[in-house]
Amino acid sequence: MVQITSREKEILQILSDDSSKTVTEMSEILEVSTVTIRSNLKALAEKGLVVRTHGGALPAFHPAIIERQKHHVEEKEKIAKAAADRVNDGDNIIIVAGTTTPLMVKYLLGKSDVHIVTNSTLALPYARINPSLRITIVGGEFRASAEAILGPDAVAGFAKFHVQKAFLGTDGYSCDKGITAHSVEVAEIVKTAAEMSDECLLMADSSKYGRTGFAHIMGINELDGVITDSGLLESARRELEDRGLSVQIVD
Repeated sequence: MVQITSREKEILQILSDDSSKTVTEMSEILEVSTVTIRSNLKALAEKGLVVRTHGGALPAFHPAIIERQKHHVEEKEKIAKAAADRVNDGDNIIIVAGTTTPLMVKYLLGKSDVHIVTNSTLALPYARINPSLRITIVGGEFRASAEAILGPDAVAGFAKFHVQKAFLGTDGYSCDKGITAHSVEVAEIVKTAAEMSDECLLMADSSKYGRTGFAHIMGINELDGVITDSGLLESARRELEDRGLSVQIVD
């Protein structure tokens, strides 16, 4: 996740809706010059969010990922930093794919001898520039809409390892419904990651509490803790703590 300007967000939205839009057409829609649009596209390309083409650009990621990355940007960054602070030198960890979880990799700079096992392709750019990290990508089928490796091979890949901590994501969770995902494939991955760890921590912005995804992953009591933002209601925090979870609120 990189910081982008409001105009860059608008350009990404235009390209997500119709990648055939030209520089001229985008300049007319946004009522700015073509020079400005080209400058914005250059910046987006440098951030790895678009691929330049003759007369325009293509989104570098699936529209579903781009849409998810637009929401709760600041909260996700703070949660990611707090999660990275929980990693100790020498730890073996699992990071499950999502839009919040892979962000923690860039905050691991300075940690030594950390081995990451992941199915997230979004984690790779951050891991690549950090020489102190070892990273294992599990095998399986790449799904562009999730920027993730999924399927039976990915589940089996996670099951080969034992780690100190697993950092999980979710599409929604609550004390009653537990932790959920939008698909059975994702649910199986997250469940396996939790089973192979001594401590499993959920990284979820406050909007996820009270929502329920399609596929059940596990009960809330199977978590060790939640890292979330200050938007979480106090009543929700008490519910989680009453179930024995540690709740870390980031400001």
